[in-house]
Amino acid sequence: MSIIDRYLTREVLQYFCIILATIIGIYIVVDFFDETDIFFESGLSFPSAFFYFISKMPIAQFIPVSVLLSILVTFGLMNKNNEITALKSGGAGIFDLLKPMLLIGALFFFIIIILSEAVVPIIKNKAERIWAQESRKKSSATLKEKDIWIRGDRLIAHIGYFNSTDKTVNGITLNFFDENFRVIRRLDAAKGVYKEGLWNFYDIIEQRLDGNNNGIILHKEIIEKLDFSPEGLGKVAVKSEAMNVTELYDYIRKIEFEGYDATKYRVDFYAKLAFPFICIIMCIVGTGIALRLNAKESIPVSIVYGIGTVFFYWIFYSFCLSLGEGGVLNPLVSALIPNLIFLCFGVFTLLHAE
Repeated sequence: MSIIDRYLTREVLQYFCIILATIIGIYIVVDFFDETDIFFESGLSFPSAFFYFISKMPIAQFIPVSVLLSILVTFGLMNKNNEITALKSGGAGIFDLLKPMLLIGALFFFIIIILSEAVVPIIKNKAERIWAQESRKKSSATLKEKDIWIRGDRLIAHIGYFNSTDKTVNGITLNFFDENFRVIRRLDAAKGVYKEGLWNFYDIIEQRLDGNNNGIILHKEIIEKLDFSPEGLGKVAVKSEAMNVTELYDYIRKIEFEGYDATKYRVDFYAKLAFPFICIIMCIVGTGIALRLNAKESIPVSIVYGIGTVFFYWIFYSFCLSLGEGGVLNPLVSALIPNLIFLCFGVFTLLHAE
């Protein structure tokens, strides 16, 4: 590595550590104290509660954000001190400045893979065991799976909480579709109980949207025969984050062999494969944005650009994955589109950098 490469790498990594520590600190302060009531009710000791909380921290998602912001800050300060101008006058081109950024992106690409494949699944599984062993109360949210999406024949259901012990669900939304994938009926129920092959829902708001009998109807109880059972919910309630790529692939084959819909898991599988590349893409985007800004606006404007880029990427990324889980997009396509679009954006900014 040249002197310039070492200097740029050192500066970016220095700011990366500062920014990552700041993001983690904000996350802990805001989220941990917001969940203290849940930890208190569960009966966990403080060390166990804190370990469980840390295990849920999306550290792999913080890394690309920190990489992008550290590059913008580094180049912004250099631009402010006219160091970029000096480097360009000395013959350094845009791709000379990009090269060390790509090396940093490759470094964090492998770090995310190691975290996702070896570290996070082990920590999450250990944390779940601690939660189950030390919780005094074995009801309420303690043993419930949260936020389950399941798809049936012309049906997409969202379940707020699922308790496998007594075969009950809470906070249910059922969307029924016609052959053109238009919503024709929606049920929102406070509670559901599975009895003798049927779902009994209670305190329901029914909306009919089929064009003939549009309106809202309130029910105390409705009995529905649906495509899924508590056993099926148990299959799809397993968290993808608790599995590495190999385990997730094997799990997909297993539940598909048993006849269950694995669309969500396929989306998660391809997302796990595609996500580490965002570090390299953010390096390209960050370098392109930073080199397009002038010295007067470099620091504040670059940070705004960085936060805006991250926000837009995350909204678009989540939207594409939702389309994949809903069957609108192919699972592979839904995971690749965000990266491909932002890669094109990054290359465009580089080619038009001054």
